[in-house]
Parts: sequence; structure tokens; C-alpha cells
Amino acid sequence: MTWRPAPDRGFHPDPTRRSIARTLYATVRDLPLVCPHGHVDPALLADPQATFGTPTDLLIIPDHYVFRMLYSQGVPLESLGIPSRDGTPVERDHRRIWQHFADWYHLFRGTPTGLWLDAELHDVFGVTERLETASAQRIYDQIAGRLAEPAFSPRALFERFHIETLCTTDAAHDALPHHQALRARGERRIRPTFRPDAVLQLHAPDWREQLERLAAVSGSAIHDPASFIRALETRRAWFKALGATATDHAALTPYTARLGAVELDACFARALAGRADATDTAAFVGHMLLEFARMSAEDGLVMQLHVGSWRNHNEAVFARFGPDKGADIPVATEWTRNLRPLLNAYGDDPRFRLILFTLDEATYSRELAPLAGHYPAVLLGPPWWFHDSINGMRRYLERVVETAGLMNTAGFNDDTRAFPSIPARHDVWRRVACDWLAGLVAEHLIDEDDARAMARACAVGLARRAYRLDA
Repeated sequence: MTWRPAPDRGFHPDPTRRSIARTLYATVRDLPLVCPHGHVDPALLADPQATFGTPTDLLIIPDHYVFRMLYSQGVPLESLGIPSRDGTPVERDHRRIWQHFADWYHLFRGTPTGLWLDAELHDVFGVTERLETASAQRIYDQIAGRLAEPAFSPRALFERFHIETLCTTDAAHDALPHHQALRARGERRIRPTFRPDAVLQLHAPDWREQLERLAAVSGSAIHDPASFIRALETRRAWFKALGATATDHAALTPYTARLGAVELDACFARALAGRADATDTAAFVGHMLLEFARMSAEDGLVMQLHVGSWRNHNEAVFARFGPDKGADIPVATEWTRNLRPLLNAYGDDPRFRLILFTLDEATYSRELAPLAGHYPAVLLGPPWWFHDSINGMRRYLERVVETAGLMNTAGFNDDTRAFPSIPARHDVWRRVACDWLAGLVAEHLIDEDDARAMARACAVGLARRAYRLDA
């Protein structure tokens, strides 16, 4: 039997609301994709000869959304070909890995990952049968055949997906050779994003290495907080020259507080001597978030703050496979007190823009919506990580907009390493936004003209405005 994802997925079963949602969705379905925050490797798009490799290289090995679910059911990461950093042997047969994935594909029923994967298989690669044990090798062959075609190269799919802007996420000490190559060819749609997290972790074993790389690429020695800050400012200017419009910062909490000069110097000196601890890092990050807000007010780069993820929670997985292997776990977060020093310093500054992301949904209506509904500098980022789902998006829209208003949100970003999933992720957001708006129309809270304007804003307008891409 021919298979395809349900055309009304994400729409309410009530026929009146569903009809309105279909109409709204038709007006935004084919709008360009604005991708202002994500983790696609720029080498894929800078190198004309780049390929995605095998279906396993593309859809399984790099995607922690996929392998974390399999791991939760006892499937060893080694059996999925996830590269180890401790020398542990891993499966090399990509057909065998794919078969293993197909055998367990039922785990993704009812999950956002399942929605994305189904859409990728059908809409991108033309698969018309369900992925399961019996169909696995046929589908592998079909995808592998497509990936060998010029029409399925990374650059060709970039054009096919109708991507208007795609921002990568890059370390502060990254020399950005791929972005330089793209700019040299006149490509302006692919932009870097400045992420300095690695050079803030004073107690990390590799902090000195990270610092030395920052010093080398900035062209100046770093020996104290002042020279450290100058190096970061130099790098931000370089990122901006290559098209960056934003920075990105991750923190366990949104704690901000300025250290005194003596205390700051002592903290940095302990780090240089290899004696810094987690307390030093927390204080230093809190101070540097204020410094980054100042820099953003001065250079115009939009500041993103992702808070509330205990990263690499599983110590055994981290030791064997390294970071970003699906073991990020949310923690409860307090924003109102923690962010107050930063907002009192810069929250009213018309030059400054701060986009907030949380993994603690309890803060949507209690703290984040009121903050965004007051401070001119603050916008709310879309549902992130565990909440990038149909229900997560619904909860977000229901809890945030009535207090903050839609224009105090930042639209959608896909935040993914899985390049072929980008259209599917945007499609889910557009479907949910249109269905939510259809509910407001059905309840006579807005009219259809309002809904059409709001649907377009959700799809493209809010993200362009939030990230200063509409200038």
C-alpha cells in the first residue's frame, strides 16, 4: 500500500477549526524558510563537492534526537555507529546500522522526531512505504540512490528547500574558513553565529587550550580579563564582517551579576593557574553575560540566551562518546531575580536585543511572558529541545501570547544539525501556529484578516525582525 504522512496532521479534529487552519496553512506553507539559529556544518554548503554520505551518515549518526530514543530502550550507541573517543569499537556497516534503526522505528510513533523523519522520507526522498524491518533495505537503497544524484547534494537541497537565511553556530575561536569561502563566492544567505561558551568554562580541563586558540585567532596575548574581553570584541567584529547578526550563549541558569575588579582579576588568575572551580565559572559566566549584553548594545549583534539544560548528564556516555549525545536534561529555572541585573543595565536600551530560551515551561506564563511584555529589549525564543513538538508549541502559544503578545516573540528556528529535517520542522511550526490561530478565529477572538497576518508573522516575519534580517 502507498504510504504518506497525513495531510491534516497537527490540525484540530473540529471541522470548523480544521477548515480555517487548512486555509491559513495554505497561505504560509510555501513561504521561504528563515533559519536564524541552527547547527548545520557550514562545510556542507561551502564545499561544492560535499555530499551527505550514506543514509546512515545523514539520518542516524549525527542526530541525537534519533539515537537518544534508541539508547533509552537499551540500544547501545556503539551499535549505531556513534564515534567513540575512548577507542571503543563501533559498528561500521551502515546497512546493518540502518536495519537496526528500522527494527526500532516504532519507538518514534507519536513523537516530533517521528513526524520529522516521516516527512523527510516522503517529502525529500519520495519514500512511499513505511519504514519497518521488512522495508529497511529497499528504503536504504532508494535514499542512497537519491543521494548519488546531483539534485540531492547539500547545495541543491539548500536551493530546493527555499532557504532565505541559514545561520550556523560557531565557536569564538573558529577562523570561519567556510564562511569566508561562501562570502568570497557572493553567498549572503549563510551566516555565522558567535558562540563563546567554551572560553567561559574556567574549570574545564581544556580551558587553557580554548583560551590559547582564542588568543591565536584574535592576534593578541590573553593574560587578564581586559585582554580576554578585547579578544572577544575582536572576534565579534570578524563574525559581523562575515554576515553574523547574532550571538548565542548557553548557561545552566540565567544568573547575572557584575564582579568587582579585584574579584574578577583573582578569578581569572585562578583559572590561568589551573585552580578555578565550578563556583568560579558560575560567577565568571554571570559577569560575562553582562559584558556580552554591553557588547551587543554597542555592535548590534542580537544576543540569544539558552538556559536550563544540564548538559552531558550521563557521565559514562560523555566519557565514551563526548558531548552532545542526547544526555541534556532540563532543570528548574528562575529568571526574575537572576536576570534583573542585566535587564536593569540594558533592558531599556533601544540598541539591545535579547532572545530568551528555556527548558522550564513553568516559567512561560509566570516569568518570561511578563518580562517580554515589559522590557523593550526582550523577546521570547520558540519552544526549544524537548518542547519543539506539536504539544510543546501549543503550550507555548497558549501561555505566552496572551501576556506578552505575539510581537514580543521571535518566531521559529529549527535549531538542528539534521539538515534534511529543516523543512519538516518549519512545517510542524506552521501547522501548529495556523491551528492555534484557527481556534482564535473560531472563538471570535480575532478575525480572519488578523489570523492571516499573524500566520505570516509566525512563519517568517517575526524571525526576520527579531534577528535583524529585514534591514
